[in-house]
Amino acid sequence: MELKTPLYDVHIAEGGKIVPFAGYLLPVQYGQGVIAEHNAVRTACGMFDVSHMGEIVVKGETATDSLNHLLTNDFTDMAINRVRYTVMCNENGGCVDDLIVYKFADDDYLLVVNASNKDKDFEHIKANILPGTVAEDISDTIGQIAVQGPNSLDVMKKLVDEEKLPKKYYTAERHVDIDGVDCLVSRTGYTGEFGYEIYIPKDETVHIWKLLREAGEEFGLIPCGLGARDTLRLEAGMPLYGHEIDDVITPLEAGLDFSVKMNKPEFIGKAALEAKGEPKNIRVGLEVIGRGIIREHQDVYMGDERIGFTTSGTHCPFIGKAVAGAMIPREYSALGTEVEVDVRGRKIPAKVIELPFYKK
Repeated sequence: MELKTPLYDVHIAEGGKIVPFAGYLLPVQYGQGVIAEHNAVRTACGMFDVSHMGEIVVKGETATDSLNHLLTNDFTDMAINRVRYTVMCNENGGCVDDLIVYKFADDDYLLVVNASNKDKDFEHIKANILPGTVAEDISDTIGQIAVQGPNSLDVMKKLVDEEKLPKKYYTAERHVDIDGVDCLVSRTGYTGEFGYEIYIPKDETVHIWKLLREAGEEFGLIPCGLGARDTLRLEAGMPLYGHEIDDVITPLEAGLDFSVKMNKPEFIGKAALEAKGEPKNIRVGLEVIGRGIIREHQDVYMGDERIGFTTSGTHCPFIGKAVAGAMIPREYSALGTEVEVDVRGRKIPAKVIELPFYKK
């Protein structure tokens, strides 16, 4: 049975079309539709309920060492109030999940994981942390709202002194007072736009949503659903678990090299990544040059030979193109290489183009 976020009744009142996703009932879109929501984030401001995401606190005198063991990125010299993207690998080098890490002290971190993987991730973390580290799943106590788009700062400034907000991308501020509610605010997001993610005590989530809704009215803020969240992240070249990464695809194959520090002494999966060597298959971007839309998990061909598969695909409204991500052999990955994608028995021509499809 699917769970409801603290904002479920608000979504119903706002006219959200509710669908099951990652064990929750969430709006896929509102009355204005996915294209309007997508373009609002690119040109003005959109607001998302992301309360389904998982939050895991990792604390203790060995917390940094535990994260360096569990995760592919390096947390040795991470500054306080910084945020860092990383991958958690299994012993074979595949991805348990991708996540972001908040550092509040040398012995105090917050891990934000994908909703569909939360329980699996928590068990993996508990099984692999070092003595002197404790992990606690606090997901059920937290609501989360993402405010994304070029007008996000204007919206936030109506509720918070600008000096209290995080300034740089991938930084955070704890204990930000929003109308008497103690919130964590970070300069992060899953859209490729300027924006914030706000972590709120569960029972105050509706209150903060309504405040943001009112504050954002003059700046074009509209509520957005899962549909726009997916098209925005695809346009921005961001991976989605179960598509660009999974327990078989490695972070190096997925193009996430920046988050994998092979010069660290060790981490779970490092030996397997070293043994595999340079990835034979890699993630590329495809642009449709024929007619049609490419979706996920469709076969990619070079002539009569199946060479790979698509990971995600759709028509991205802001750039005005039908695009897809694909996993194909490195020898076919040069920009401009033409391939075909089998869409329900019809082969659609496409060409390899640079990722991300959209960059601010």
